[in-house]
Amino acid sequence: MQAAQYLLSIPVIAFGLGTWQFFRLGWKTELIARLEDRLIKPPLPLPPKIDPEAIKDFDYRKIWTEGRLKHELEMLIGPRIRDGNDGYLVVTPLERADGASTVLVNRGWISRDKKAQIDRKEGLPEGRIAVEGLLREPWRKNMFTPQNRPEKWQFYFPDVQQMAMVTGSEPVWIEETMDPDLLKAWDREAKGIPIGRPAEVRLVGSDGSYAMDGRQETSIRSNTQGPPK
Repeated sequence: MQAAQYLLSIPVIAFGLGTWQFFRLGWKTELIARLEDRLIKPPLPLPPKIDPEAIKDFDYRKIWTEGRLKHELEMLIGPRIRDGNDGYLVVTPLERADGASTVLVNRGWISRDKKAQIDRKEGLPEGRIAVEGLLREPWRKNMFTPQNRPEKWQFYFPDVQQMAMVTGSEPVWIEETMDPDLLKAWDREAKGIPIGRPAEVRLVGSDGSYAMDGRQETSIRSNTQGPPK
């Protein structure tokens, strides 16, 4: 009797799952269309002050701003894998002029052997520079990712609020972009110049939810470091 009831329940369960997947696909399609519409618009100048609560309405919006990269407060998040190679995301506060707030810039990926700043001088521009990228919502932490240790300058996950606090920045996250170019990427990797992300939308399914643009969670490895020298 119980076996029969179980067998009869299978079509109901399958129908429910199929309906859920259908609505989820519709949500995903609508979301991609909305974000891609933002991508085709020309870059906006980043305002002097940004309301963190308003960022969700400008997620994936192209922006540009200027300032000085504070390399002395650079944070390396990792490890992060790119094309099978181990490395880090380089996050640097951008100090803007004329009373504008300092913001966090995810400059892109560097290989593990370029971890020390002394080995990548070309990747540390000085003076006032222009930054163009995507304004992004804060990342969502995976339950398996270890906790950051900001007191030891060890970062496994981009906790925007935390990283802003330890660097005296506003909790605003910009992902620097570059055109996808394999030869340019190889050249930047060899010189230790961060490889920025392409300006595109990527949605990846994970545990019934969608994580934006394929952001990778870190594996657990030793990442002992302090503020850059």
